Amino acid sequence: MEKYTYLLINFLTIIICFIFSFHHKIKFSRYFGAFFKSAFIVAFVFICWDIWFTKIGVWWFNNRYVMGWRIFNLPIEEVLFFFCIPFSCVFTYFCLDKFFNFQWNPSFEKLFVIFSIVVSASVGIYFSSRIYTSFTFFTTALSMLSLYFIFKQSWIGKASLIYLFLMPGFLMVNGVLTGTGLDSPIVNYNPDDFLGIRILTIPIEDAVYGYEMILWNIFLFKKFKIDEQNQSFLVSQRP
Repeated sequence: MEKYTYLLINFLTIIICFIFSFHHKIKFSRYFGAFFKSAFIVAFVFICWDIWFTKIGVWWFNNRYVMGWRIFNLPIEEVLFFFCIPFSCVFTYFCLDKFFNFQWNPSFEKLFVIFSIVVSASVGIYFSSRIYTSFTFFTTALSMLSLYFIFKQSWIGKASLIYLFLMPGFLMVNGVLTGTGLDSPIVNYNPDDFLGIRILTIPIEDAVYGYEMILWNIFLFKKFKIDEQNQSFLVSQRP
């Protein structure tokens, strides 16, 4: 049964959110199309990143906890990770945004974004010799710069707060992946390629990596969701 460990983690991550997607007060299921469009685009980029880092030995996977099916040397469970985790996070964002007001003051949000960009870029540059740290922090800075100042998105602060609420779940899932509760980690990291600062067993870079991935999923989900709503409206107006 050990070989199904990573698969089980993916399943447990998504199953509750999937079931509640059909709840009559939530109705997230009507936006499955928008989600999967966004998830495929973001997953493609992050899977390419994953393939590259696996190839150069930044991280690797413990065969003890995966079924053995691989795509470009990635366990199939790792590929599924880029759909299961975003589904749960986007679903949570959708629900909290629907039922609660997490809107930030625009001036405070701008200061937060600028501060985050400066800090992330500085960490990425300063630790340029550690590829996981440098690449993760620097691309996160570029992502926030693009989303806020180029694409003019005003939900970065709200998404950041909701991501903070998701931390307990993140700590459980990534904790198991990095060795919490197991004899050995499912995902192993080259100590020369990251800072070595961990939250329990989780490299701090993982939290930033996940944050960047979720920002892009939310951005594209919102875009495709609006497109689908507009198409539905146009269809309803036809004689």
